[in-house]
Amino acid sequence: MEPQSRRTFLLSSAGALAAPAFAANKRGPNDRIRVAIVGLRGRGRDHVKAFNALASQNVEIAAMCDVDSKLLAERIAGQATASGRKPESYSDMRRVFDNKDIDVVSFATPNHWHALGAVWACQAGKDVYLEKPGTHNVDEGPKVIEAAKKYGCIVAHGTQNRSSPNIVEGIRQLQQGIIGRVYLARGVAFKYRGAIPAPKQDPIPDGLDWDRWLGPAPKVPYSKAIQGSSGNGWHLMWDYGAGEIGNQGVHELDIIRWALNLEAHPNKIVSMGGAYVHKDRQQAPQVQSIMFEWANRDVLVSFETRGGYTNTEAGMGAEYPFLDKKNVVGVIFVGTEGYMILPDYSSFYTFLGPKRTPGPKATGTNDITDLPHFENYIKAVRSRKPEDLAAGAREIHMSSTLAHLANIAQRTGRMVHFDPATEKVKNDDEANRLLGRTWRAPYTMPEKV
Repeated sequence: MEPQSRRTFLLSSAGALAAPAFAANKRGPNDRIRVAIVGLRGRGRDHVKAFNALASQNVEIAAMCDVDSKLLAERIAGQATASGRKPESYSDMRRVFDNKDIDVVSFATPNHWHALGAVWACQAGKDVYLEKPGTHNVDEGPKVIEAAKKYGCIVAHGTQNRSSPNIVEGIRQLQQGIIGRVYLARGVAFKYRGAIPAPKQDPIPDGLDWDRWLGPAPKVPYSKAIQGSSGNGWHLMWDYGAGEIGNQGVHELDIIRWALNLEAHPNKIVSMGGAYVHKDRQQAPQVQSIMFEWANRDVLVSFETRGGYTNTEAGMGAEYPFLDKKNVVGVIFVGTEGYMILPDYSSFYTFLGPKRTPGPKATGTNDITDLPHFENYIKAVRSRKPEDLAAGAREIHMSSTLAHLANIAQRTGRMVHFDPATEKVKNDDEANRLLGRTWRAPYTMPEKV
């Protein structure tokens, strides 16, 4: 089948139901791994940096893809200068999947493209590195898991804390009882966000394919308020993002799940919040307080986001600053013998007993610690063993779903009673409709992957 006809086949509703299982790449342990990066703004730059750092391990950025042709040309030129090789250039990710020489597709697109791109890539036999949150809604998660399994693909989630050496050590000590039995885990994401203006029709920037940027989302006129130079607009709008709890919060939620061995979905979720900082057009809450409860587990998980100026918490943002020295982000584990904080992507601190005596700690460089996670991913790509991944396809679904359930509770204004077995909300049609999305053809998720 010619590349163009195969691409059309995968995108047609009938073809998507019967798409053949293209074998995942079978590169040997010493073969060159050829990577395509899709989405080159924001985190896409970090993907470029990380894969370039693995060049000595026979990893090559062989292709780049973005719907903004000006940005694409800039990144292609930069990569050619940095590596001495000019990557292939694509404006449509589907053309990337047609290239039989591409082994890995690394996605740093807006959230609403993550799961669909991952499924399409798996159908084409490509391994996938998927930026967080790996899904835009709950229903997408099982599709990603199924595609990874069916096509034998290595699919990883960009929750890089699972590979950060000091975070790994902190979780090891926590699970060994350094603070006793953990009865409360609290995540915070206090990140100042400016006001979002009302979306209005603006001229489409030269070189931007707006239809492809929208992809599965509803067709709307181009607006700077949606795309935004920093991405804050779309992150906080339901058609494209998952609010601050899905943007930053998924990192901390993933740590909490991992540390406490929360291998099932919660059964009760409640959320309150709203537009308490700016009177603007942000859809996701600017301030949000969430609680999760698991059946048969004696631990409460809470999370809070704030989009305005704020105090510090448990030393985070003061003695223990986050990356930018102004926002307050991290996790607090409270146990029967003390508490532990993880104030960044590379450190942990413990405080023990009634006097909060400083205990074991590990202080990192206060960076995002990307490289170990990408190294872990490449190791799994070479071994062909999903169990080698620090964060595989199941973790994509389980951790992202926490953010999605929090937003469903927020949007419905009531407690969500979730059935972990059926992955449906009990006796709540409105909430169940929010588990998925309406797809815009031809950017549609296959009914059967």
